[in-house]
Amino acid sequence: MSLLSVSTPRRTTLCSLVLLVGVLLSIPCVTPSPAHAQDQTLDRIAAVVGDNIILTSEVDQLVRRQTQRGRASYSDDLWMKTLQNLIDQRLLSEKARRDTTLTLSEQQVSQQLDKRVQKMAGRAGGKERLEQIYGKSILEIKQQFRSDFRSQLLAQRLQQRRMRKADITPSEVRTWFEKMPTDSLPQLPKTVRLSHIVEYPDPSGDAKEQARTLAESVRDSIVSGNASFAAMARQYSDDTGTASAGGDLGSVNPDQLVPEFAAVASRTPVGEISQIFYNESQDGFHIVRVNGTSGSTVDLSHILIKVQSGQSTAERAKSFLNTIRDSIVTHGTSFAVMARRHSEEDRSVKNGGRVTDPQSGTRDLKLDALNPSWRNTIRTLDVGDISQPTKVKLLNSDEAYHIVRLDDRTSAHRANLKQDYDRIRQLALQEKRNREMQEWVRGLRDEVYVDVRVTKDDLSGRRSTR
Repeated sequence: MSLLSVSTPRRTTLCSLVLLVGVLLSIPCVTPSPAHAQDQTLDRIAAVVGDNIILTSEVDQLVRRQTQRGRASYSDDLWMKTLQNLIDQRLLSEKARRDTTLTLSEQQVSQQLDKRVQKMAGRAGGKERLEQIYGKSILEIKQQFRSDFRSQLLAQRLQQRRMRKADITPSEVRTWFEKMPTDSLPQLPKTVRLSHIVEYPDPSGDAKEQARTLAESVRDSIVSGNASFAAMARQYSDDTGTASAGGDLGSVNPDQLVPEFAAVASRTPVGEISQIFYNESQDGFHIVRVNGTSGSTVDLSHILIKVQSGQSTAERAKSFLNTIRDSIVTHGTSFAVMARRHSEEDRSVKNGGRVTDPQSGTRDLKLDALNPSWRNTIRTLDVGDISQPTKVKLLNSDEAYHIVRLDDRTSAHRANLKQDYDRIRQLALQEKRNREMQEWVRGLRDEVYVDVRVTKDDLSGRRSTR
């Protein structure tokens, strides 16, 4: 085996993506300090990939991490497997470097590097502790990692692009599942599928905007045909003189109306519903329907949504969600439509309010893993029921109010194709993608120079020093 010398290919500063996201106190192979300089001159080259080298200390460190975490016991086979994994990572990075179709802006690198260093600081015990470990400022640490981190991001993109090409047929899923021994099938926990509509309490206390949104929601329900004008007036109008009569104002002369009201009544065709408009004298938003005309009089109905300036932001959020819930439960409006139109949670709004796990993206949420506020909300719901508005800590830790629909509830059971096809398909697809990815990476050895300088026999002489 060769000794490390100045004429050997360069060693990457960042040992590997695995090392960077791992335990940060194991840092000598990432950035050797002066105290380790002598050890580094004796460190052996385990492999050369392109113009990069892999040191035995890098492999040692990854192996040590696996054994310390209880994932495996040390063996020569484990050491050689870890070396091969590192070689595969470097092959992927080299292939990504040569691929001119892969693009990555400096801003994207900076954003991802900031997140990574932030995680490193969190694991090290704070930024100051991280700076002490590395003997450098945060800025210098970022500068040191930037080039190699960019290479790792490009490799990730290349890997993702390759893996997206792989798909799996239903027959392949069934074959994969049937080959699995029955006693190997996992026992799956209780899960639920949920949809929700989220409303954040307005931190500015903008009661007028809240009233506007409520008025627009009421009008939408009427115009879409999901509710009658009279029914919505009885339920939501703040005009106590006409609400019980379905908003009926009777025949009035436009000259008797305030200017804003008269203008809207004059230009709205008979049988039509006006757009919402604000009336300052009543401090509220109106919706007007022109029922008919006779001479100089107009037969009108209206709904008034007043600005509730004395109402708390929490009360307004719950009131708004109650309006949406009633539109769905009483008047048959689509939950998904109302979620896309009114929900304030970005991650679920485009999917009609469907809740997914923020890590895995699956809709099957483990019941025991849900925040207590979620479990309490859905505890008494049957499938298809919609909860009352409740305060919630969302899956991204934000606090808000929401209404929840229980879409499905599954008891704990052993995995089977009938109940768990989507999950089983994902597992089978992932295994297929991993297998094809490994085969593709091995094929890269025909394109990139690889020289493995450590064999299994060489490891016997290193055990005594381990």
